[in-house]
Amino acid sequence: MNSVEMTVTHSSADLSIMGLFWAADPFVKLVMLLLILASVWCWAIVVEKVTIIRRERRLAQAFEDAFWSGGSLDKLYDDTGANPRDAMSIVFVAAMREWRRATSRGLADASRADLRASLVSRIDRSMNFTITREMERMERGMNFLASIGSVSPFVGLLGTVWGIMSSFQSIAESKNTSLAVVAPGIAEALFATALGLAAAIPAVIAYNKFAGDLERFGARLETFAQEFSTLLARQLDEGGK
Repeated sequence: MNSVEMTVTHSSADLSIMGLFWAADPFVKLVMLLLILASVWCWAIVVEKVTIIRRERRLAQAFEDAFWSGGSLDKLYDDTGANPRDAMSIVFVAAMREWRRATSRGLADASRADLRASLVSRIDRSMNFTITREMERMERGMNFLASIGSVSPFVGLLGTVWGIMSSFQSIAESKNTSLAVVAPGIAEALFATALGLAAAIPAVIAYNKFAGDLERFGARLETFAQEFSTLLARQLDEGGK
């Protein structure tokens, strides 16, 4: 191939993003599509988690303000309803259900210390189970973020290796090692690695951010449960005297 033919070949190679995609090997295209889908799903989880965490924080703050305002717990329970929307209210409702069930049976006014301790223990278990269930709900999708963050670079690298192998086969068949022949194939292959990193980096950042946020919110729920349990235990002790 003379210099004029090389110039024509180089200028005809489309090195844009869409050009690299359409010119790639079918297997590399499949890898790219998987990485694009994984990236879209990753961003959907990110948007969902940002929305959920902000909402839970806002509603938890509003509930705590109402809880510590000094009003009646029974009135707060009636105002909250049987099916609250936020995790902290759900924990409160779970405890109050157990409390009202014991009150209806007269256990809350029992003079025996072992009965009062048993009631407090049941309330604690009810709140702990509820916290675990709510945190599992809020953490849904975190495993996918972790998987995308760890697997995507290797999937992209697989596409790159396959694309470079295909490029070398084309070079061997054409017996031409000019840059105009080599560059497009290598660029197509490296594009798969770029997509893998583009999917992995946001996933890792988002996972670390949300893991910290959810851990702090879980600790907030546990602190509330302990404070509420202490408050109910104090009421039982005062009623049993």
